[in-house]
Amino acid sequence: MSALKIVLRKKADENKKIPEDKPFPIAIRITKDRVSSYTYIGHSATIKQWDEVNQRVKKSHPNSARLNNLISTKYAEANNKLLDLETLKNDVSSRAIKSSITSARHATFFKQADIYLDNLKKHGKFNRHSADKPRIERFREFLDGGDITFTEINPSLLKRFKAYLKGTRSISDRTVVNHLVVIRTIFNQALSSSIVDRKYYPFGKGKIVIKFPDSIKMGLVEKEVKAIEDLELPSGSLINHARNVWLFSFYFAGMRVSDVLRVKWSDFQDDRMYYSMGKNDKGGSLKVPEKALKILNQYKRDNPIHDLIFPDLESVHDINNLYAVQQRINQKVKKINEKLQEIAKEIKTDKKLTMHIARHTFGNISGEKIPIQMLQKLYRHSSITTTIGYQANFIHKDADEALNAVIEF
Repeated sequence: MSALKIVLRKKADENKKIPEDKPFPIAIRITKDRVSSYTYIGHSATIKQWDEVNQRVKKSHPNSARLNNLISTKYAEANNKLLDLETLKNDVSSRAIKSSITSARHATFFKQADIYLDNLKKHGKFNRHSADKPRIERFREFLDGGDITFTEINPSLLKRFKAYLKGTRSISDRTVVNHLVVIRTIFNQALSSSIVDRKYYPFGKGKIVIKFPDSIKMGLVEKEVKAIEDLELPSGSLINHARNVWLFSFYFAGMRVSDVLRVKWSDFQDDRMYYSMGKNDKGGSLKVPEKALKILNQYKRDNPIHDLIFPDLESVHDINNLYAVQQRINQKVKKINEKLQEIAKEIKTDKKLTMHIARHTFGNISGEKIPIQMLQKLYRHSSITTTIGYQANFIHKDADEALNAVIEF
């Protein structure tokens, strides 16, 4: 049997007399199996102002009428939540009840969105935070700045949101899907916190199906990479640094730029580079190619900060501050990509040259030369299905031969 009671949460030495004019927080005490937990309503009262029998403040308390209404509302909400929990399952602790009651205070979409963004920040997810925050704001704009409960987020509303995005902004179908993914993620967060019942889930078969449109992945060919390697660029210049970072990524199977910029001298042992990929923590090692060694030799210096090979993150004082590191990487990659565009003009290619294209270039040149199991290891993919899907973008031989079989007559 569970019990709720509104109390003043007093914490004082039992041997000392508590001053009657000292304020204490007003709390809902949840008791189950003689174990109590407390959740606070955000207001306080003194002993003189508190009616312990009726569990309310006396008229002597400023704004007593409004505060008593709030107390009644919070008690009713907590009691309803308690009944829901005990209906679903008998074995529930006071701590679980408290957690459920506390979650109910954040039962609207944008309150959950704030928690979602805060968690991204705490976990150092700068890129996702900076991308998802404006997507949440666009949903708020669509709702004219108001909040919304999860039960109101239905397929019809989401279809109108999709139309709103396409009608008010020049964006791709992929970008529209990214907005829906954020809403789905926050909805799932609310589900896991028991804030909303799964029957209201607006995604899935017969509702809103999220499917990413196919994207064209285009990498450079061998002669274009050779042209980048052969460019005469000023030593120590930013454009030369951009070329080095891009090639370093390519030489290590399209290593992600966030990993490239965090590579340390201590990662190199016995002519091999050891590192864990930041995206999925998959570890491994690769033999250092001669071409990569030539790049490394350009960055040897006395007492490098943080033991980093590339200097892009030297201004970050705390390299363990993941959010600050990702923020700096984001800033640096923008500058590197600007210089890569200059390199693209130098080698006379119309392809968009960015850091991410280094990964596509490795996939394009590897083609069917490398067994798919080895590519999975090089890419650090968790699933070989991912590797097959990715590499399919760069394998054209069968399709080309099939086409020629029809039109060559």
